[in-house]
Amino acid sequence: MRIAVAGKGGAGKTTICATAARLMARSGHRVVAIDGDTNPNLHAAIGVETAAAAPFLPTSLVSRRFDGPRLTAPVDEVLDRHSVPAPDGVRLVRMGMPQHADEGCMCSAHATVSAFLADLGAAPGMVTLLDLEASPEHLSRGTARHSDVLLLVAEPYYRSLEAVRLQASLAAETSIGRVAVVANKCRQPSDFDAIEEYCHRHGLELAGALPWSDAVLDADGASRPLLDHAPGDPVVGELDTLFGALVTGSGVARAEAGV
Repeated sequence: MRIAVAGKGGAGKTTICATAARLMARSGHRVVAIDGDTNPNLHAAIGVETAAAAPFLPTSLVSRRFDGPRLTAPVDEVLDRHSVPAPDGVRLVRMGMPQHADEGCMCSAHATVSAFLADLGAAPGMVTLLDLEASPEHLSRGTARHSDVLLLVAEPYYRSLEAVRLQASLAAETSIGRVAVVANKCRQPSDFDAIEEYCHRHGLELAGALPWSDAVLDADGASRPLLDHAPGDPVVGELDTLFGALVTGSGVARAEAGV
């Protein structure tokens, strides 16, 4: 199962991806977390010290083929060489980032993640979480094209919802199996209702809702993963339900507790 997480900047993608990755690993799954942002910070949210952060995926791993880019080495070999262990047994991998100004586009870095994600689909029992950047470039570049599910994180305000609608429309032109929205930072029922109405009006599937949580802000301020800072927080419980349903194939749970 390959799950990509996208949305507007600041919507909560990285916290969701990092927390879900560790929760799925605790449930006994073999989990790979990919930081697909050219400004990477998934390592901090998941609990890997900056000094020990994973090396970037080298673009030399990609071979161009008629059916798209593929890896030149087996997935397990790539993981052994280009990932680091994160808490709860998660393996962390990072997409390349600019090293200098005026280097040009990051097309090769995106292609490398796309190839890696494609080959991960053939790994038995593997759960992959891909944290994407805020820009819709990951859809125009095909970075997430091999995802089984694309979760779009929406906050209860217009600009965030419009960003989700744009990315959903682009995703509809790809081979991604399923696109669904997750409402985040809902302080009150009317927040969820507004997102639900927007999704209904635009034909978007609403997967579930996550409540507002001061613990998320406190964890970030303390430079600690949410799962370590507040393991009993309602957001953690809702993410466990949501992603557990995805991974086990029982459908996407509509997580409304605490909203």
